[in-house]
Amino acid sequence: MALDPYRQLLRLPGVPTLLLVGLLARVPSTATGMALTLHVAEVMGLDYAPAGVVAMASTIGMAIGSPLSGRFVDKHGLRPVLTVTTVAQAAFWACAWALPFPALVVAAALAGLLALPVFSVTRQCLAAMVPVPQRRTGFALDSMLVELSYMMGPALAVAGITTLGSGVTMTVIGAGMSMAGVGLIVLNPPTRSAEELVERAVKVPRRQWITPAFVALLGTAAAATFVLTATELSLVATMTDAKQTAWVGLAVAIWCVFSLVGGFVYGGLSRGLSPLVLIASMGLLTIPVALVEGGWHWLILALLPAGLLCAPSLSATVDVLSRWVPSGARGEAMGFHGTALLIGGAASAPIAGAVIDGHGPEWAFAVAGLMGVAMVVVALPFWRRRPAVPAASVAPVVPEPVVPEPVVEVVEPAVIPSSRE
Repeated sequence: MALDPYRQLLRLPGVPTLLLVGLLARVPSTATGMALTLHVAEVMGLDYAPAGVVAMASTIGMAIGSPLSGRFVDKHGLRPVLTVTTVAQAAFWACAWALPFPALVVAAALAGLLALPVFSVTRQCLAAMVPVPQRRTGFALDSMLVELSYMMGPALAVAGITTLGSGVTMTVIGAGMSMAGVGLIVLNPPTRSAEELVERAVKVPRRQWITPAFVALLGTAAAATFVLTATELSLVATMTDAKQTAWVGLAVAIWCVFSLVGGFVYGGLSRGLSPLVLIASMGLLTIPVALVEGGWHWLILALLPAGLLCAPSLSATVDVLSRWVPSGARGEAMGFHGTALLIGGAASAPIAGAVIDGHGPEWAFAVAGLMGVAMVVVALPFWRRRPAVPAASVAPVVPEPVVPEPVVEVVEPAVIPSSRE
């Protein structure tokens, strides 16, 4: 495996800073769901069903707000959107811990609608700053950093609420969100490349890039998070039934390491793979996990092949999206991608939960894998109907007409042309 692709990527101006700021900004974002759930279920004493209502309200808000934020970034630039969403997050987290349940549900929905677009903005700016041949490596590294943020954020939320209380923890999350927004505002990374900014941008109608192929791409992204979320729930349920709950955190951490390794290897390859191949393979490799018996270490070992494909699958969908969509609509498209990821994860929880309760956690592994494969099969016929958008989403520069100068006729002696002319 060559390290040169990563060395070349990190030599690009501004890319290391963007990736570092993106990582730090995502940590408080990944802590929000766990913090709200524990606050409602444990601190407010309302059990986990009401906590699920708050989480659902927040998720619905984010699903709607993600493409809207991206559209406003495309139209008005990065800083106005970041300013509004940063203020909204600071206001919500400053008072969320003191709100009664009905008000918290409404506020969580509004906060989700005005969520800080850290994930989509980082990917959008990465697409603008990295040349097309290096984007696969860039998105693979970005997916690895997302894994790291999800390993840190929820764990810090649990530690904070159990030791410091929900008030302090949620205030710290709000401070972290505010710092993340301010950091991105100060950094102000470009949302379009230099070539795209030099020439006049073309306004491409949505019907030219929101095609059946684009919808199929979003479906495969949703399928990936469906498989991942259902697998995580099945893993936790299996270990809980086996009275091995104390090892759940370690098992999930090892599974995340599998994804990191897979993303690192994939980003260093000379050629990428279609997200259809990666997601279908991840689903197929998840199905046999249902047959594993014994301790949790055997279960984790069985998840190794599918785990290696987690980060590559997600990064491949972003890579394809960045090449299919014009630069003038890239923010909105990244927002739709984020919505698809949310829908896949949200849909998997009740389905996997019903399978676990009705037939056992081992069957949930099989259902997760089969659903991933089924979504790829559904997307396959539409895949070749790609958006009819030119690779360079800018209008050609039309040269000004040149007025010919008067021609002065000069009579010269005749010259016999040579064979080179």
